[in-house]
Amino acid sequence: ASPPTEEAAKLTEPLTKEDLVAYLASGCKPKENWRIGTEHEKFGFDVETLRPITYDQISAILNGLSERFEWDKIMEENHVIGLKQGKQNISLEPGGQFELSGAPLETLHQTCAEVNSHLYQVKAVGEELGVGFLGMGFQPKWALTDIPIMPKGRYEIMRNYMPKVGTLGLDMMFRTCTVQVNLDFSSEQDMIRKFRASLALQPIATAIFANSPFKEGKPNGFLSLRSHIWTDTDNNRSGMLPFVFDDTFGFEQYVDYALDVPMYFVYRNKTYIDCTGMSFRDFMAGKLPQVPGELPTLNDWENHLTTIFPEVRLKRYMEMRGADGGPWRRLCALPAFWVGLLYDDESLQSIIDMTSDWTKEEREMLRRKVPVTGLKTPFRDGYVRDLAEDVLQLAKNGLERRGYKEVGFLREVDEVVRTGVTPAEKLLNLYETKWQRSVDPVFEELLY
Repeated sequence: ASPPTEEAAKLTEPLTKEDLVAYLASGCKPKENWRIGTEHEKFGFDVETLRPITYDQISAILNGLSERFEWDKIMEENHVIGLKQGKQNISLEPGGQFELSGAPLETLHQTCAEVNSHLYQVKAVGEELGVGFLGMGFQPKWALTDIPIMPKGRYEIMRNYMPKVGTLGLDMMFRTCTVQVNLDFSSEQDMIRKFRASLALQPIATAIFANSPFKEGKPNGFLSLRSHIWTDTDNNRSGMLPFVFDDTFGFEQYVDYALDVPMYFVYRNKTYIDCTGMSFRDFMAGKLPQVPGELPTLNDWENHLTTIFPEVRLKRYMEMRGADGGPWRRLCALPAFWVGLLYDDESLQSIIDMTSDWTKEEREMLRRKVPVTGLKTPFRDGYVRDLAEDVLQLAKNGLERRGYKEVGFLREVDEVVRTGVTPAEKLLNLYETKWQRSVDPVFEELLY
């Protein structure tokens, strides 16, 4: 959702595939420079009616944040569509979901403080406007036709393209919220190890954080409908990337994959040009019919990489994309989970040992079934809950060894893993009992 990068300078030499590989490899950093980035989306709603907030309400919030807390506005045409402050960005998803892309930070204490500060600011401005924010993975009450559309050019292009490539792409755009963790790697080999470990375990995170059981006022048959939606959004650009587990995998193989993912757009003179279905390879040969003779810059490549949506995404860092949006304590627990597993050599090795004999079919089975049955999904001679217990312990050990007293951030998910009851199942239980089969109370239960 972040604004596109635009380059004024023309390249002297055409881009080669080696340049694209080098771009990814330029993300390698020594361990002391590794950072933690979080991104989280939330649903704004009108406190009186529970309806999704309109663009006018959103622009009032953005203007309020800008005035009161000194954010710089990001404009598209005459619309304010985001804010920037230092290395933090606030942006809008297609249906007005409000996203904070945090700064790269050193410790989970800083990460959690950043989340708290953001939520404090958004609440301060929102409350005066009668707007609340909800932490869930899928819009629990309103239909697609009830969701306002944000005035952003790239979303217009995506909205027209989505129905051609899957049945659930518009739901993904307008009715889902996620929380995502971005992490660094030191070398190609380190990237490969982290990619394999995190891809295999993405369904475990999906289960622990499952929080999207309602749709249009009723249970929807899933614990994480958000996760399920990605299985039929656009399979050219999403999924479990089986090639990551091939012996030949590395930066170059990811580039090959990305080159074959159909493009969405080219950004020129502050305008999005629809290039849906075209290939970046054609673009590199100067053969994009929409911009004949024009060659891509590294900025075009960077923009293209943001239009790929696998469960783990590679840029100059790695993005963990498997978790539903949720309440603030869980926003601090997710980065703790991944940092404990991936930033500690011992835990990372344990995960690789644990998952190395999982077959492609088993990984796909977890990806498919976990959104429905969560921690109760059978796996080999046990359940996903058993895996989750082992994995959570490894995450705690990893955080312990990091030495920043960060283990406490995982307390939030202890009970989930111990009991095997996901956040979604707790909500379903409330719906059947205390809430008397109404989803309206969830707007209070999961209000930030």
